[in-house]
Amino acid sequence: MSVTITAIADIPMIQPLPNGSADLADLIARALDAMDLTLLDGDILVLAQKIVSKAEGRQVALADVTPSKEALTLAAEVDKDPRIVELILSESTRVVRKIPSVLIVEHCLGFIHANAGIDQSNVEGEDQALLLPEDSDASATLIRTTLEKRYGVSLGVVIADSMGRAWRKGTVGFSIGNSGTDGLLNLKGAPDLTGRLLEITEVGRADELAAAAGLVMGQASEGQPVALIRGVATLAPTDGVAPLLRGPGEDLFR
Repeated sequence: MSVTITAIADIPMIQPLPNGSADLADLIARALDAMDLTLLDGDILVLAQKIVSKAEGRQVALADVTPSKEALTLAAEVDKDPRIVELILSESTRVVRKIPSVLIVEHCLGFIHANAGIDQSNVEGEDQALLLPEDSDASATLIRTTLEKRYGVSLGVVIADSMGRAWRKGTVGFSIGNSGTDGLLNLKGAPDLTGRLLEITEVGRADELAAAAGLVMGQASEGQPVALIRGVATLAPTDGVAPLLRGPGEDLFR
């Protein structure tokens, strides 16, 4: 088995697009054409969350944000900009952990994330913040179906963000949107090398794809927000990222 991961060059700085992720798919196709690349059956595209959020107009000017009393109180506790805290609260269902400089919440999309995924890095303009897509699975599906129609192939699309982990230092890529791939690969009942049947093994395949793409996409000024992964047989009907989310009853860190 051979797997290749290719960064798609010359993706422009993204501004809000009239048709959101559909227009983003067109920009990706043009970049692929410029590299003399065509998409093949089974290819998987991994997109950085930021370009999807920007295309869908999820950028917010902090000057337009009025902090609530709750946000002001919480901001003082965690030493953060009250306007950012207001946005975090509006994008989340509850606060999970809080200490100075750290605010962990349950995002409205269901996953546990620092600052509800709100970021100010690589966002043009002064005092601007970028929110996650409103429905990242739907964004991934729109990009996938738009490109499938253009190229006449079956694809997978993963929208990736970076996150820390409760038990290790360092951020890694993980999937916040997934379409056309096995998000969670269930290997229960499959034999290991000795013939013993696996009892609990599940593989976070969409997260593996997001992390792998991070090797060429980078985290800072690389300017490579799209990666093409080829050679991973993982296309399948999908329920998005929902199967990857651990429920509160199973989560020892929540």
